[in-house]
Amino acid sequence: MNRLQADLLLLLTAFIWGTAFVAQKYGNDSMPPITFVGTRFLLSALMLLPLAWYEARRQNVSLSRADWIQAGIVGLCLFSGSCLQQIGLLTTSATNAGFLTALYVVMVPFTVWIISRQPPRSIVLLACGISIAGAWLLTDDGQTRHWKVGDIIIVVSDVAWAIAITVIAIFMQRSQRPFFLSLMQYTITAVLGLAAGLCFESPSFAGLHTALGAVLYAGLLSGGVAYTLGVIAQKHTPPAEAALIMCLESVFAALAGAVMLHERLTLTATFGCALILLGVVMVEVGPVLLRRLKAGPA
Repeated sequence: MNRLQADLLLLLTAFIWGTAFVAQKYGNDSMPPITFVGTRFLLSALMLLPLAWYEARRQNVSLSRADWIQAGIVGLCLFSGSCLQQIGLLTTSATNAGFLTALYVVMVPFTVWIISRQPPRSIVLLACGISIAGAWLLTDDGQTRHWKVGDIIIVVSDVAWAIAITVIAIFMQRSQRPFFLSLMQYTITAVLGLAAGLCFESPSFAGLHTALGAVLYAGLLSGGVAYTLGVIAQKHTPPAEAALIMCLESVFAALAGAVMLHERLTLTATFGCALILLGVVMVEVGPVLLRRLKAGPA
């Protein structure tokens, strides 16, 4: 696979993940949010099971206790983040959810700082400030009273995503088992989501039938196909370039929200979205550019 093909796969992955916010909005119309999460990731787990099995057959080294613990932590983070995100989508738009979810990228350096004692660089702090300003403008006029409850919940879910990304990086340094890790986090989320849904919600087969298309899109395409394409493509694309392409997930969420849900952004909110995207790009690409400038011409 050449670089162009890998980049196109990453672009497709970003498109699927971005448009999945619309599927999640549709799912909320017919299913309770936590039940939707459990059902969605059950399909994702079943789809990744053969790949995880094939991966395990090719490995000569067994998983350690630390690997299982880290996979469990990532699973709990996925469950928490997914449930909060799905609940947040009850009262916020797919567009807002897409851009506010992107803020987790800015939070990752701070979770790394807490866990690994590696302080973020100055450019990351600048990017954080730019993204926070963008999130503030995304409320339309910069006044806190215009924030919806769903917007706040989405931002809280970013903490779970940031912790998950940090632990995933630690796991991958120890064990090259991406499909095992995904299967574990999907399975944990599915089991906890379905159990919590049965205990605290009132799911019905009629609701599942109505939301079946949304569940299939979010579970199979977003959780199964898109993740697999992303793993394959990132083996052939530099990390900074891959991150830049994946940032387009937020843009696709906004476009899909406009086309399918008739969502609209004011000029001020659009500028806020642009600032969030700029901050995310700075976090991913900025340190790479600084290293190249310091190294000088090759």
